[in-house]
Amino acid sequence: MSQIIRRSGLLRRRYGYYAGKIALNVLAFAGGWVGFAYLGDSWWQLFLAAFFAVMFAQLSFVGHDAGHRQIFRTRRANDVVGFCHGGMVGLSYGWWIDQHTRHHANPNHEQDDPDLDISVLAFTGAQGHAKRGFLRWMAKYQAFLFFPLLLLEGFSLHVSSVRTLRRKGTRARNVEIFLLAGHFAIYLAAVFLVLSPLTAVVFILVHQCLWGLYMGCSFAPGHKGMPTMTGGRSPDFLRKQVLTSRNVRGGVWVDFVLGGLNYQIEHHLFPSMPRPHLRRAQPLVHQFCAQRGIEYAQCGWLRTYGYVLQHLHAIGAPLRAGSH
Repeated sequence: MSQIIRRSGLLRRRYGYYAGKIALNVLAFAGGWVGFAYLGDSWWQLFLAAFFAVMFAQLSFVGHDAGHRQIFRTRRANDVVGFCHGGMVGLSYGWWIDQHTRHHANPNHEQDDPDLDISVLAFTGAQGHAKRGFLRWMAKYQAFLFFPLLLLEGFSLHVSSVRTLRRKGTRARNVEIFLLAGHFAIYLAAVFLVLSPLTAVVFILVHQCLWGLYMGCSFAPGHKGMPTMTGGRSPDFLRKQVLTSRNVRGGVWVDFVLGGLNYQIEHHLFPSMPRPHLRRAQPLVHQFCAQRGIEYAQCGWLRTYGYVLQHLHAIGAPLRAGSH
């Protein structure tokens, strides 16, 4: 498959695409803050809060691409883009790289995938039975709580970033402390200087909650509800990546909204593939898997959330039965 992809030229860098993408994102982001200052102390600012939620997600997607070296060939050049975008949204790029690298190495592995290690959710029966107290109650009804919990994801990302930077030895720690401190200082100063205290608090809540919801809805379809693995045995690389991932069907609009993460299978097989090439790689990978009898999961956007909720509800079923 690698030879097919390389011969098709799908691993070539797309400097023009990313130059345009980054320039438009930064321009829109800056324009949003100009509009924020112009609008002043008004409840109409809540529409801009929603706009900034979208922009934070779009900036995060570029940081994700930089982390996978999709933009430039060298690590240093990609890291510059990644650190800058992390600073714009208030995330530790280094923390995210560590988490995401471990996820890619062992997707949906119960012990080794950090994306399955979420205290307020249970993705396997073993995780559900291990819950105690309030967390066990949450696991029982996690399908109903899933989307409300995603509203807190933005705050969780900020907290995890700050916690990481409190530990010495983190890569580029001083740079990230400067970037995150600058982000929070400028963000909070701008919001509280322009808006009245109540409007400012509501603005922050709307912005951060919608950003968290957007991020969660972009990442969850890729793996949640797909087969999980445990222990030391695992299939070969191809099957490990394909069988634990799910694509989301859709056109260019879905590609934009989900930042290319709708091609989760192709992304996991070729993490450094530039985002605009994933659409072209999809039929090649699908055909390759079909010829070898490897199950290839893809469905519509809304249906994928149905699968996620069904899985979470099924994991909570034994816990609900035990409470009666």
